[in-house]
Amino acid sequence: MTELAGIFLSAMLVNNFTLVLFLGLCPFLGVSAKVETAVRMGGANVFVLTITSLVASFLNAYILPYAPWLRLIAFIVVIASLVQIVEAAIKKLSPALFRELGIFLPLITTNCAILGLAIFQTNRGYGAVEGLAFALGAGAGLTLALILMASLREKIELSDVPSIARSMGLVLILAGSLSLAFMGFAGLLSS
Repeated sequence: MTELAGIFLSAMLVNNFTLVLFLGLCPFLGVSAKVETAVRMGGANVFVLTITSLVASFLNAYILPYAPWLRLIAFIVVIASLVQIVEAAIKKLSPALFRELGIFLPLITTNCAILGLAIFQTNRGYGAVEGLAFALGAGAGLTLALILMASLREKIELSDVPSIARSMGLVLILAGSLSLAFMGFAGLLSS
């Protein structure tokens, strides 16, 4: 149990996909203007990460040992299929959220954090349970990064910040500051 907690915390804080490994920056920079949208995008990413982890475990156990050259192609097909399912579900269940997320929802397909999860899980030799803890930690870390950035961006909108500083430059400075803060977790767990 402590090993699973270590995997979860490592993926969430120490090796945060967005703020430490710089994976998944597209939704991080694009959808992080409102906390509500960031939470929903984080939820969609957690879902895709979790299902990708389970499918990657299945593929690694039963199919890819016999055809290792299919690894990358299989992971991309799984991710693209899952994103299509998520996109259709969100479009049906919440058309307003679907419009709000816009182009960033289909971009989960090309989100390197999702592909990175499948590859890291495979390279680390995680089974289904460890992979699930890894996926949940990575999803929680991505969601945390989205919420932190959205909170800061909302605060900037309400502050007296010069209009020239409200552009993407300030967002990148905030992202760098958050990244430096998360680098402080490096000694927390041995990864």
